[in-house]
Amino acid sequence: MTDLHKLTFKIAALTAVASAALVGCGKKEEPAPAPAPAAAASAPAPKPEPLKIAFAYVGPVGDGGWTFAHDNARKALEKEFGDKIQTSFVENVPESADAERVIRDMATQGNKLIFGTTFGYMEPMLKIAPDFKDVKFEHATGYKQADNMRTYDSRTYEGAYMAGIIAGKMTKSNTLGVVASIPIPEVIRNINSFTLGAQSVNPKVKTKVVWVNGWFDPPKETEAATSLMNGGADVLFQNTDSPAVLKAAEAKGKRAFGWDSDMTAYGPKAHLGSAIINWGPYYIKTTKEALDGSWKGGTGVWWGVKEGAIDLVSIAEDVPADIKTKVEDVKKGLADGSFVIWKGPITDNKGKVQIAKDAAADDKFLGGLNFYVKGVEGKIPGGK
Repeated sequence: MTDLHKLTFKIAALTAVASAALVGCGKKEEPAPAPAPAAAASAPAPKPEPLKIAFAYVGPVGDGGWTFAHDNARKALEKEFGDKIQTSFVENVPESADAERVIRDMATQGNKLIFGTTFGYMEPMLKIAPDFKDVKFEHATGYKQADNMRTYDSRTYEGAYMAGIIAGKMTKSNTLGVVASIPIPEVIRNINSFTLGAQSVNPKVKTKVVWVNGWFDPPKETEAATSLMNGGADVLFQNTDSPAVLKAAEAKGKRAFGWDSDMTAYGPKAHLGSAIINWGPYYIKTTKEALDGSWKGGTGVWWGVKEGAIDLVSIAEDVPADIKTKVEDVKKGLADGSFVIWKGPITDNKGKVQIAKDAAADDKFLGGLNFYVKGVEGKIPGGK
């Protein structure tokens, strides 16, 4: 090989090496792998649907009495549970076939807790309950139950007794009048308890009763109240749902009581006090049970002063202090169990001893009461 050839070969070799070195120096690095995406944040659990609760009312929410008290308790529920529940109501539901239609419709619309707020809804609810096993039915003032239906009531006779204490002192004619609704044990018990309360301070009193055969009928209530006042009654009591009796007493210068709710505003001059029902504590307890799964059917409760369900409020200023004190003492005794209203001797208005001396009536006896106590005139419609 000539020197020229050797030089050419060496240059070519050096060029190749340099070229290879340049390629090595300019090599691009592979990009680092992208970090694994962060795990997506777990989605919040879906908000549970509100518990749908429906109320069937026998009267209008503005009746000022029975239905008004129930609706106040419904509002207390909304305040207590907020968006955990959704309430609705149907007012003026007759105690007839219409009740079955309305309550069945409530169940069909997805309400899972249904309150029927009058005695006459008992049979319709009992008929409907087996068709909606996942619905909880609550019936006021009744005595029949089912696996998914229970009963609740208030000891309204405790409020009636306390009102009677005032009536017995405030009457000048010694004649009291009661406008009564429907002749069932609940109402008879209230008439008798009112009379017993009055007799505890004034043994001379007698009680006259006029039945209107309905819970809410202001014209008939007014007519009955007028009849009683024309018959000599100067203090009126009622077991009906409107303020008509108090208004009638106000118009004639007589005295009367509010019932179920504070009715002072309907007859401030006539008003002696209001025997009220607070359904709120029971409705709150029941709704809590429905929400947490502890609700059980087939039972019943009967709440009174002790549980905060019954009270006598807005006692008139002219009621003597000693009578106000007596009412408060009775209230305390009912709350702690030291006072019993239905304790013998108690005689009916035909002279028969119904409760022996020192004996106390149990709830079964009170629940089936079908007689007037001594001092109540007349006889119970349909009775002997």
